[in-house]
Amino acid sequence: MTTLAHDRSLHAILAANIATIAAALLFGWGLGQLLWPYWIQSVIIGFYARRRMLMLQDFCTEGFKVNNRPVAPTPETRKQTANFFALHYGIFHLFYLFFLSAFAAGSDASGNLAVTNTSTGEVSMLHIGQTDGLDLLIYLALGIGFWLSHRASHREHVQADLARKPNIGSLMFLPYLRIIPMHLTIIFGAVLGGGLALVFFAALKTAADIAMHRVEHRWLQAVKAL
Repeated sequence: MTTLAHDRSLHAILAANIATIAAALLFGWGLGQLLWPYWIQSVIIGFYARRRMLMLQDFCTEGFKVNNRPVAPTPETRKQTANFFALHYGIFHLFYLFFLSAFAAGSDASGNLAVTNTSTGEVSMLHIGQTDGLDLLIYLALGIGFWLSHRASHREHVQADLARKPNIGSLMFLPYLRIIPMHLTIIFGAVLGGGLALVFFAALKTAADIAMHRVEHRWLQAVKAL
């Protein structure tokens, strides 16, 4: 079993997350600025998840249904599942992109966005931040870091898949288990406001990212050992 100290792909993911937190601290990022690198990371996770499904050679479909009907482990099922995932996952991230862009467009010159509590009518200011050219370069650099780290993890997954018979339905849902906790963590953390609070919850997001990485790898190793 790969230990924490020798898990190179995990080290790369951890380094990319630490670099994101460091950038947020150094440049005083708001919520919107912090979410952009994580959106990029989510897209990268989805890209490799689809690619992984398409590279399956021998897989099972136990418990997996399409239109409430069981499906056979055929090349057509593999292709349809990968394409459905790409469509659903892609639409989710298009909406995500729309909201991030809308938040940025709706903020004032200081990067603050007025948020109204629908229950009390109280208006509070949420610091979104203003993205400039330097931030775009940082997003690009962080995106490359996340790409390299998840590419290394993808290679390990493919090697494990070739040595076992994974369930394609489980592989399709794994990316959601990774991205939903980390984004909910940072979004709810932003409600508390403040730069340090945001960085604190970004650290929790990193912990969630690492935990899901370890859970996924242990699940792979356990199935491989059967």
